[in-house]
Amino acid sequence: MWKNIAFWLLWIGFGIYAFLLAPPDQPDTLELIQKLSTGEWENINPLIISLFNIMGIWPLIYSSLLFFDGRGQKVPAWLFSTLSFGVGAFAILPYLGLRQSNPNFSGKKNLFLNILDSRMLGMILILGTSILLIYGLKNGDWVDFIQQWQSSRFIHVMSLDFCMLCLLFPTLLEDDMSRRGMEKNIWYWVALVPLLGPLIYLSVRSPLLLVVETSTTLDQQQATFING
Repeated sequence: MWKNIAFWLLWIGFGIYAFLLAPPDQPDTLELIQKLSTGEWENINPLIISLFNIMGIWPLIYSSLLFFDGRGQKVPAWLFSTLSFGVGAFAILPYLGLRQSNPNFSGKKNLFLNILDSRMLGMILILGTSILLIYGLKNGDWVDFIQQWQSSRFIHVMSLDFCMLCLLFPTLLEDDMSRRGMEKNIWYWVALVPLLGPLIYLSVRSPLLLVVETSTTLDQQQATFING
């Protein structure tokens, strides 16, 4: 309970900071977002391009845990996972504030869940992330990035959002490992490394252990007996 309350307080605090205390919004923010989204990257700092695209990889990382974790929750995990593509940790924090520990997965996996459960997805995300990191770190202008971080709400909050997603990932990790019959081994500690750790974990984690629901309720048993 206290952990859930802490997530809600963190969500409220992050929201207050982002909208009231962060640097002011700039007139060209919408134009910048449009260019970043459509690949018109000329004259844009590669560090910002890299960060923006990595923020699109984070929701895929979280989806690879949330869609399995959500099977046993009262709230629809798919909704928060989908919203995270647009607002990042602002969507993940409410889910964490509502969820309960869920170390099991019951039912069957469809094609979509099989894709999220595959190690190949993790490897593809590692490749894409590595390309973005090399591109941004090799060609980026740190002085310009720091200046924009200090003056642009979009760049400032996006950077903090990235850090928040790095910090929140371990809160889902232990249950995901339990659903796979994995002990708290070396891969747990590797997964704590920001960004690359979760990607490595997705690439090496064991397949999901399915729990088949075989129990029937008393009413069902009685109905079967009556109907013969």
